Amino acid sequence: MIIDRRNLLAGGTALAALAGVFGLRLTGSADAAEGNFPFKLSDAEWKAKLTPEAYDVLRHEATERPYTSPLNDEHRPGTFACAGCDQPLFASETKFDSGTGWPSFYTFIDGAIGTSEDTSLFMTRTEVHCSNCGGHQGHVFEDGPAPTGLRYCINGVALKFLPA
Repeated sequence: MIIDRRNLLAGGTALAALAGVFGLRLTGSADAAEGNFPFKLSDAEWKAKLTPEAYDVLRHEATERPYTSPLNDEHRPGTFACAGCDQPLFASETKFDSGTGWPSFYTFIDGAIGTSEDTSLFMTRTEVHCSNCGGHQGHVFEDGPAPTGLRYCINGVALKFLPA
């Protein structure tokens, strides 16, 4: 079998779906709780503030099941903000349908996103997190549209939509 983008995405989607069905965490090397960020809460405060799914994604780098986020179908003008601290992360005009099952953007609002190396799942990826609270958002890949060629593949539970 030839490994092309479609097969790679299908395999990744299947792995994420299995993880969602069996409650596995697809985690990186460090939890978002580690690090020095301007917005801080205790673990108990994060648990009280977030849904269990958002807590697992934002604070422990889990991955939500693909095609489950209502934000996949959100096309109104507005801003996508961090579900943990409300920092604006992505402008709606940068959102596109990547066909992966997660909200995708080709760029972010200046200063809103930080990155780190994620070596989980037997590969090296670039993890993206909120620069204000450290909450895990997803990953960035180099297969997006112009003008950046990047695809910020973001967990919908890590976001909230603020209409314009």
